[in-house]
Amino acid sequence: MFGNRIWLRLSSLVMMAALTITQGLAQTRNLSEANLRVRVLDPNGAVIPGARVHIGADPSQSKSVETDSRGEAVFTRLAAGKYRLRVEAEGFEPLESDQVTLHAGANNLEVRLEIARVKEEVVVEQDKREKETDRRGDAFSTVLTPDQIAQLPDDPEEFENALRQMAGPGATFRINGFRGGRLPPKSQIREIRFRLNPYVAENHEAGFIGVDITTKPGINDWNGSFNAGFRDESLNARNAFAPFRAPEQTRRFAFDIGGPLWRNHTSLFLSADGADEFDSNTIVAALPEGSFSDVIRRPLRRFNFSARAEHALGKSHTMRAEYQRNTNRRENLGVGDFDLAERAYSTDLTENLFRLSDSGAIGKRLVSEFRFQARWQETRIDSLSQAPSILVLNAFNSGGAQVNSDRRVREFELAENLDFVVRKHSMRAGVLFEAEPHQSDELRNANGTFTFSSLDAFRAGLPTTFTQRAGDPLVAFDQYQFGWYWQDDVRVRKDLSVNFGVRHEVQNHLGDHNNFAPRAGLAWSPFKSGKTTIRAGGGIFYDWFGASAFEQTLRVNGTRQSDIVIRNPGFPDPSSGGTVIALPPSRIRSDPALSMPYVAQSSISIEQQVRLTTRLRASYFYQRGLHLLRGRNINAPVPEIGRPFPDEGNITQVESSASSTLHLLNLGANFMQPQKGFFLSLNYVLSKNTNESDGPFSLPADNFNLRAERGPSSADSRHRFFALLNMRLFKGLRLGTVFQASSATPYNITTGFDDNGDTISNDRPAGVSRNSTRGSARWDMGTRLSWGFSFGKEREASAQGGPQVRVIRAGSDALGSMPSMSASNKRWRTEFYLQAYNLLNHANLMNFTGVETSPFFGQATAAQPGRRLEVGMRFGF
Repeated sequence: MFGNRIWLRLSSLVMMAALTITQGLAQTRNLSEANLRVRVLDPNGAVIPGARVHIGADPSQSKSVETDSRGEAVFTRLAAGKYRLRVEAEGFEPLESDQVTLHAGANNLEVRLEIARVKEEVVVEQDKREKETDRRGDAFSTVLTPDQIAQLPDDPEEFENALRQMAGPGATFRINGFRGGRLPPKSQIREIRFRLNPYVAENHEAGFIGVDITTKPGINDWNGSFNAGFRDESLNARNAFAPFRAPEQTRRFAFDIGGPLWRNHTSLFLSADGADEFDSNTIVAALPEGSFSDVIRRPLRRFNFSARAEHALGKSHTMRAEYQRNTNRRENLGVGDFDLAERAYSTDLTENLFRLSDSGAIGKRLVSEFRFQARWQETRIDSLSQAPSILVLNAFNSGGAQVNSDRRVREFELAENLDFVVRKHSMRAGVLFEAEPHQSDELRNANGTFTFSSLDAFRAGLPTTFTQRAGDPLVAFDQYQFGWYWQDDVRVRKDLSVNFGVRHEVQNHLGDHNNFAPRAGLAWSPFKSGKTTIRAGGGIFYDWFGASAFEQTLRVNGTRQSDIVIRNPGFPDPSSGGTVIALPPSRIRSDPALSMPYVAQSSISIEQQVRLTTRLRASYFYQRGLHLLRGRNINAPVPEIGRPFPDEGNITQVESSASSTLHLLNLGANFMQPQKGFFLSLNYVLSKNTNESDGPFSLPADNFNLRAERGPSSADSRHRFFALLNMRLFKGLRLGTVFQASSATPYNITTGFDDNGDTISNDRPAGVSRNSTRGSARWDMGTRLSWGFSFGKEREASAQGGPQVRVIRAGSDALGSMPSMSASNKRWRTEFYLQAYNLLNHANLMNFTGVETSPFFGQATAAQPGRRLEVGMRFGF
């Protein structure tokens, strides 16, 4: 409490100092002059140094500037008004636009050039239908600008969740072209682009929406920002299952700074963020002596650092190198719901990440994009207790977590993409190679686990099973993955474009190498106005055999480690009792005929532009999963016969025998009024997701009747709705609101007994199918209210500030964005915010119990957090 008071007093002093500085340094803005910064990019979004930018009210008065190593050309002291813009670069199609309007103050333009065609021709104007069917154009994407991003939640987990809800199910994320890794803090993000283009052969993952995140680029002047956030339980609401308002505190900070090391050649960007926080998780259990309810405090400490350098390699290439170090420690994991405090364990994660990329033109006909990524990750897990575990199904779990692990993973990724144009064909080809050396020393369940079917069985001392893992825990292996692709985009007519291609992937642990994935799509704008666009496509997408699943087949192979399983054991001595049945050692293996899982996906969508500020979209997707991974005990006892291999225990086989189907209807609408600072995005999803397994070690209730496992996916929420609202209020106030709702997800009904003798207590009642019952719907609303102002001297036009950021493509009009945090472009910028999560304090129930022998059968035993309030500030320069 003393630290909280100090923090609040410091915050008050910072606010008072900022207001004092504001009054002393505020100056009258020059309303007659305009500054312009133009940033020139290639089709992949890489900067183009050495491009020539011409601007003038008429050709006779045109000014010309060459872009620097950051791909930027700066014009100062221009008169506000309408201008003609022309951009030229060797190896690219020139661009002209007479729709550039400069306002007083700072103006920023982003120009994307297309690759030069074999037959040289100047593109002066592009038909609206051609623009709407351009796969690489903005018609295929929705873009969030920095100011829209600023109004999203400040908490990293809530921020990522908001992006995933906005993108919808199956979204894939790329950060500066790289897959994987944590999302950067929102203060470092320049743009988030939601791209509806799933059938390009470049994509490995199946999905409906691709999310491309671009961090802030190198700049010519030093700029930076600092932000901090704080919350504790004093303003929070009590969790619906907590006996009292639980303690919680978050202290979060982030800092970044960037600028030139060698002007027009090399720039550096540094950032750091971290948090010291703890939340509380609820425990709801039924003990032999009665009901039990409590909360457990879960500390988290994390720190992340990144350094990024950009260097111009001549006039046509820019190299980017980035290093990240991420660390975090979490304590009291594994506690909550039915798990008592003694089940706690902690994790320590250290990650080092290095990324290197180079992009630019090769000669006059090729554009290259090279990426290299190396990740070193070390994870340590320590249990609070190593005592034998006691699991009373959906009543209480006690004893130690019994997990001690040291894991080291090295991941290397090498990718090369080439773009080239031949007449009407815009082609792209590329390769991807991944190598992953793994080493882990993981000891689990070394002292054994007793499983009881009910509280009555526990009181009677009658466990259903006793399991224990024995042997050498050390495992080391290498995993390699390779893929190549080729794709072609063809402009058939101005109103019709098609794309088709093929991707091929192989993996070293699978003998299945015939993994060719053809894909095709089209975009058609049937009306001359270009306001209606129809898109359709289909393709095959393969998925890797995950390293974690392969690791278990090596570790528990019956030689290195094995599982000891005893049916009807004694308690606390499992070998005592008159009906003890001790099985031979059990193991895990891969099916010799295991093949790479894949999905066949198709879709059709229609988009309608109602006005310049309104765009509607309706899409239908169908996805069929084949050769999906599941677990199956191939040595389960056959009724009236016994086990097929009497000399062995359970043999859990990972096999590619499951399938799935998904029907999904997506309705979306975007409304934008840039002049008023208003943006509204709505998204509704109606879906039906059916599958036969929840993963490679998900075992069926009946190992000899796999068809009975077909049922709703555990993530099958039939209805999902998401809304994002950003709006400017008055006097520097801005409001951002996120609303999300989803219908109930299903859960499984089981008897709590092992009637079929396979030693797994997942038997279902007769006539009851898998995931046959549903919980309750969830919804919540988060709101962010901010107040920002600027002061100090006027800055030159900057790629990271200014009242407007506009994107120009060949023949298209400039697209206005949201206004920046401050309508001015002064040197110092300050913002204070109040963030509310689950503002209306709705109780979102979860963890419904499906075990018939549980005292909580059919009830929820947990809820998502109630209302939480956070305050913070951001200061930029």
